[in-house]
Parts: sequence; C-alpha cells; structure tokens
Amino acid sequence: MHKSVAPLLDRWLAGSPLRHRAYRRYYLGSIAAALGYTMQATVAAWLMATLTPSALTVALVQTASTAPALLFGLVAGSLADIVDRRRVILLTQYALAALTAALGVAVWLDVVGPAVLLAATFLIGAGFAFYLPAAGAIVNDLVARAELARAVTLGAVAFNLARAIGPALAGAVAAWAGSGSALLASAIGFVAMALALRRQHALPRPIPGVPETILSGIQSGLRYARHSAPMRAYIIRNLSFSVCASSIWALLPLVARDQLALGAGGYGTLVASFGAGAIVGALSIPGQLRQVSLNRLVTSGVLLSAASTLLIALATQLPLAILGACGAGAAWVSVLASLTAGTQSAAPAWVRARAVATNLVTNQASLALGSILWGALASLSDTRTALIAAAATMIALQALNRRVRVAMVDEADVAPGERLPDLELHDEPSPDDGPVLIQLDYRIDPAQRTEFLRAIHAVEPARRRNGAVSWRVFRDLEEEGRYVERFIIASWAEYVRLRNRMTAADRRLLDEVDRYQRPGTPLRVSRFIGLDKDEVPRA
Repeated sequence: MHKSVAPLLDRWLAGSPLRHRAYRRYYLGSIAAALGYTMQATVAAWLMATLTPSALTVALVQTASTAPALLFGLVAGSLADIVDRRRVILLTQYALAALTAALGVAVWLDVVGPAVLLAATFLIGAGFAFYLPAAGAIVNDLVARAELARAVTLGAVAFNLARAIGPALAGAVAAWAGSGSALLASAIGFVAMALALRRQHALPRPIPGVPETILSGIQSGLRYARHSAPMRAYIIRNLSFSVCASSIWALLPLVARDQLALGAGGYGTLVASFGAGAIVGALSIPGQLRQVSLNRLVTSGVLLSAASTLLIALATQLPLAILGACGAGAAWVSVLASLTAGTQSAAPAWVRARAVATNLVTNQASLALGSILWGALASLSDTRTALIAAAATMIALQALNRRVRVAMVDEADVAPGERLPDLELHDEPSPDDGPVLIQLDYRIDPAQRTEFLRAIHAVEPARRRNGAVSWRVFRDLEEEGRYVERFIIASWAEYVRLRNRMTAADRRLLDEVDRYQRPGTPLRVSRFIGLDKDEVPRA
C-alpha cells in the first residue's frame, strides 16, 4: 500500500478492527475466498443441470459441497490447533485454487461428466472445510480481545456479501465467457487469500512440548467441549436454533413456487432479501452488544427468527414474504455470529480452532437434520404447516433453554495461568508412557469440611477438560481431616500438556482449594506411572 494512503486509511478506520493492517489483509482475503467458494458452488450446480436431467444428481452437488464440513470438521479443527494456522490457511487456499482451476480447464476441454464434477466439488468442499476452523481461530491473533465480537461480525458480513454477490458474478462470467472461465475466475479468489496472508508471521504454538496427534486432538477437543459449561451452552443454543431455522433454507423454494406462485426471479428476490437482512443484522451486532448482553441478543434473534418464519408461512403476497425473509436473514446472522464470537471468547488458545470446528459441525448437522425434518413434514401436509411447526418448535426450545445462558468470557478467564515449575524427576517417562496417576494429599480442619468439599468438586471440570480421563476425591477412614484428590491422565505427554493448559480461571479454583489446607502442613503431590505386565522383571 502507498505510504501516503496507509496513515489516512488507519485514521479513517480508527475504532474498527480493520485498522489493524494484518486483520485488514486477512479480511479482504476472506472476502475473496468466500467469493471464490460461492462462485464455484454456483457454477457447479448450473453445470450439473446441463449435464444430466436427474434432479437427484443436481441436488447431490449441494450435498457434495457441504458434507465435508460434517465429515472433516473436527479433524480440521484439531489440525489447526496442532500446527501453524497460517500454514493451514495457505495450503488450503493453494489446493482450492489448483482444484478449481483444474476443473475449469477440464470444462474447457469438455471432459467433465457428472461423476467427475461431484468428485471435484467434494474435494473443493473438503478444502474449504479445512480452511474454516483455521480462519475462524486466527482472528483472535489479529485483533485485540475487546474487538473480537466486531471482528467476527465483520466476517459474517463478508460471507453474506459473498453469498449475495458470488452467484450473480458467477452467472455473469459464465454467460459471457463460459462455465470454464467462471471456474477459473473463482480460483482467483483463493489465490487472493493466499497472497493476503503470505506476509503474516508464523504464530507460536499455543502449548509447548510434544504436539498432539490428530486423533488425540479430536478427543481432547470433544472432552473440552463436554466439560466446559460455556461451550455446552453455545452448542445447545446453536443446535436448538439451527435445527428450526433450517426450515427457511429447506422450504423457501417451495414458498416461492407453490405458496406465492412465483418463478425463478421471485425465488431469487427472496434469497436476495434474506442476504440483505443478514448484512443488516451483522452490521448491527457490535452496537447491540454495547447495550445488551450476548444472551439477550441471541434470545432476541431467536424470537425474531420465529416471528419471521411465521410471517413467511402466512404470506400470500411477495412484499410480506420479502419482509419475512429480511427478518429471517437478520436473525440468522445475529444468532450464529453472536454464538461464534462467544465460542471463540470461551476457548483457550490451545483448543480454539477445535471450538470453532465444533460450532461449525453443530450448525451443519442441525441444518441437515432440520432440512429432512421440515421437508418431510411439508410433504405430509404443506409448506405453511411445516413453517408454522418450525416457528412453534423454536419458541418451545427457547422456553426450555431459558436457563442455558450464553455470555462473552473475559480474556482473564482463558488467558494462560502462571507457568508451573519444571518437574524434577530422576527418571522422566517417555511421552507415550502411561497412564499417569496424580495424587494430592490435603489436611483440612473438620470445621471447614463442607467448604473444602464444595471447592474441591468445583475443580473437577477443569481437571477433566484439560486432560483427566477420570477424577475422584477420597476421605481417609483412619485419619480425620485427610482427603486425597486423584485423577488419571492417558499418557505422560498428555500430563505435560495438562499442566500447560491451565488458565487463570483454573488457577483461581485451585487457589480456593489451597486456602483450606491446614496451616503449616504442605500440600503433597505424588505422581505415578502405570506399568504393564511385560515391564515386570521375570524371576
């Protein structure tokens, strides 16, 4: 960028996450990548319609494009937490550009059939599925913590702009120069994202020591989600909203065709209205978060989505349906972008991409399940009945989830805790040795028994989400006031990671437990390594 332009741009963007040049480059690249993906998906769907008369085969293009997110989402999240996220983004963009360009050349040469097109679309969808968790998690490394919600909502604006512009741009290029040229044009978007991040410095690994494997990374990510109360809340709210909101995606074509007697142009108008509402909703989120809590914003979005779905169900004229589609789009982004921002705020750096992937897989699975559910109901009755049922279910689930509250998590709660001293062992185990048993001996005054037990049981979720596969506290039957905390970790490498995964919030929980230790009696920590039969010396 020209030296005289950069300072002016920085002043103009003051107060916005876009003032950070690294984030600005990433953001522009993400728009290009989203445009490339939506253009490719549009061209593939149209191309399949010209290759085969089978409606099922044409519909399979959408399946081939979205199924990889379900199949590989958790793997992608684990990979993005284990290796440098910037490298994951670069490799996926190069692969996406090469695959899309190769498909474009194949179309030029007229050697593409339905099977080849489906396979290529699946591979491109897989590349994008590996890109998304890394791209979502890297935002935390490019902006200040206080700007996270605005940065995530700007990402929602980018994707919805691409979803609105991409199909039209793809259609225009295909009509002017052919489908092959449109695919080559979409490949340029992926190249642009790679160029945007090529100057970004490599990011340090969140956790030192022996890196996790993909499988162990998936297991630890799922374990963290299971034992983290904020993550469980985000998943529940995402699932209950998305499975009902999917009725709009599944049934909007039928609303246009059967309920409103519209053609392709009318359907396009409804889709564009949804996209316009999504952009408005995304732009309004930062201002709303300054005035209301995240939980209230999500709840308002759920209620707006239910009301908009009812409006579409009852609409007999296009203007009412357009209003409903705008409201549904605004609600869609308000809820999902808010939940995404909250998810990223609740996850420590070592598991952040896996948290993003869990959020993505939850959303995709809910869309798939909901589309089948509401489509089947519409087949048995009609579109109006299915939409009304979806809206009613959404309100009922909101009532059931009223105690499942979501909130932005303070940075101090997920920041790394104080570094623990190195272990002084005369014979340190190998990384794969295990399992490891940790035992902590407490001496507690009987008068403080209740308070201590309450504090020690509050530690259990932290132990488990950081790596413990089992946890229990025991009372000594022979010595009054002696309690033993025991937990097991699968391997020595995982125990080393557990020690480094401790956050400031975890440290506060442990400090509360230590407060009840009898004065003058040091806390004893013992570490044991499991032995197999083949390690027992023979007589």
